Amino acid sequence: MPWKENTLMSCRHEFVLLARQPGTVMRELCRHYDISAKTGYKWLERYEREGQAGLTNRSRRPLHSPRHTTAKMEARILVLHRRYPYWGPRKLRALLDDPAAPQPSTIAAILRRHGCHVAGATPSTPATQRFEQPAPNLLWQMDFKGHFALSLHGHCHPFTLLDDHSRFMLRLQACTNERSATAQTQLIEAFRRYGLPDRITADNGPAWAVTRGIGITALEAWLMRVGVTLSHSRPHHPQTQGKLERLHRTLEREVVQACRYASLAACQQAMDQWRDQYNCLRPHEALGLRPPISRYRHSVRAYPTRLPPIVYDEGMHVLKVRRNGQIVYRGRTIFVSEGLVGLPVAIRPSILDGRMEVVFMHRIVQHIDLRLPR
Repeated sequence: MPWKENTLMSCRHEFVLLARQPGTVMRELCRHYDISAKTGYKWLERYEREGQAGLTNRSRRPLHSPRHTTAKMEARILVLHRRYPYWGPRKLRALLDDPAAPQPSTIAAILRRHGCHVAGATPSTPATQRFEQPAPNLLWQMDFKGHFALSLHGHCHPFTLLDDHSRFMLRLQACTNERSATAQTQLIEAFRRYGLPDRITADNGPAWAVTRGIGITALEAWLMRVGVTLSHSRPHHPQTQGKLERLHRTLEREVVQACRYASLAACQQAMDQWRDQYNCLRPHEALGLRPPISRYRHSVRAYPTRLPPIVYDEGMHVLKVRRNGQIVYRGRTIFVSEGLVGLPVAIRPSILDGRMEVVFMHRIVQHIDLRLPR
């Protein structure tokens, strides 16, 4: 068996002394000591050149390491890590923007050697299928992230709005509630700055989905008037808004849990700084380690200064929805939608005999069966 560590020097010394004896068969002696002839000749040569000091182990470190990371590069990596402690090696390498930058595995080793926590060092399972719109402003995703308490009093309800194609964060606002009017105010601010999208998707929360019966919400009616379609994800399927859910997880770790905020103003200041970093600097792996702003473009559809009038075809019977969300047609009281209070709807014949359709703009919101008693 190979030489044991505790008798290493004595075995080597014994070996070279026997090897120097006249008539010694070198290969036979090496076989007895369970080493190769090449190793035996190496130790004999060192002993004859340096004496017993030549039998000690030597470092196997190469004399020259042309690909060794320089001290200057290591210092740059450590500075970036202290500035962005939540970013992993792949993001740090993209941020270095240097052909001489080491690979992510080397950056992770450098951080560990200096006692730093390495975020994202273990690569996650890549997505087998990605759902992404082919251009900006075809689809936006909106939601209220779960609220959190302020240190003095009250709660913060972050409103988030994201472009599906570019992952560009259009809006990140610290709000006092999660009401429909609050969401509309935030959408107006986004529309004025970035223009109109074709469609917005949301979950089935009370801020933008009907809570009882049928019909549409006031927010959806307003979006229809400005030319934006509102769609909803399937119940209990958060993956429909997966990009926004992933953003919420990052926001929770890097902003919400990073500090205690005394007021909404303090929250907003931190969120503004983080949003700017997220959009303009942070490398996004789904975008080829480029920031979201590299793929975003303003919409060519401007937000109208005035809502266009609601016009129906000639010959349709037009009624205004009453305060309780109802209309009266031929002595029948029909519930339409609480979100359409004060707005005009039209009555038109259905393809089925004896039935009428209640229409708001281009959408059917209710049916009237004239065959039933009043």
